[in-house]
Amino acid sequence: MYHFFVEPENIQGNKIVITGDDVNHIKNVLRMKPGEEIAVSNGLDGKEYRCGIDKLGDEIVCSLRFVKEDAVELPSKITIFQGLPKADKMEFVIQKAVELGVYEIVPVSASRCVVKLDEKKEKAKLSRWQGISEAAAKQSKRAVIPKVCPVMTMKQACEYGKDFDVILIPYELADHNNMEKTRNLLESLRPGQRIGFFIGPEGGFEESEVLLAKDAGAIPITLGKRILRTETAGLTVLSWIMYQLEGKDIK
Repeated sequence: MYHFFVEPENIQGNKIVITGDDVNHIKNVLRMKPGEEIAVSNGLDGKEYRCGIDKLGDEIVCSLRFVKEDAVELPSKITIFQGLPKADKMEFVIQKAVELGVYEIVPVSASRCVVKLDEKKEKAKLSRWQGISEAAAKQSKRAVIPKVCPVMTMKQACEYGKDFDVILIPYELADHNNMEKTRNLLESLRPGQRIGFFIGPEGGFEESEVLLAKDAGAIPITLGKRILRTETAGLTVLSWIMYQLEGKDIK
């Protein structure tokens, strides 16, 4: 079933209106007809609105059939604080993190980041990154479009996440022989918690940045004996968290 996002105000009672680029996609690419059923979400409340197409014109007018509330969202809100990587790696991280269920992505300008964005470049990048998030949310049939936040410094990111229930920071100097500690910590995660984790750029975090994160409540963990690329590390942590939370949710 095809899935589309609309602004919250476009869902009024039993009437749902689709506007923008999706109109052309529905009419001329998918060639859908009145009576066909589609799924619609507002990107905020986690609900999936099943509706039938009534009218195809400059906008698509639909009638609500039912609301599917057993949505695909994780039972906790997960934020990845991603040190800015080189080239198009950030786009890859956003796409895959959204597919895995992340709630929010915070780009972090760490000391060892090669990429430095000025105000103009950051605005363009944020627009593109948010578009990638929306496309990945559609593809994975999510009911929420994860937000890509403005770029933060490490200090700003630590301040932003200090009130989270759990903050993790994989660190290559953590005791890689103590995987049991990391496993026990991940197994202690519970649905409903606000969880965040930091991922360093290609050069990793400086020791002072790790100390800054620890002062904000971050707990260092190990990802094992091998050094992972920045685009691999975050998806590894997110996969572990997803497994733990959805396993508990099923029970």
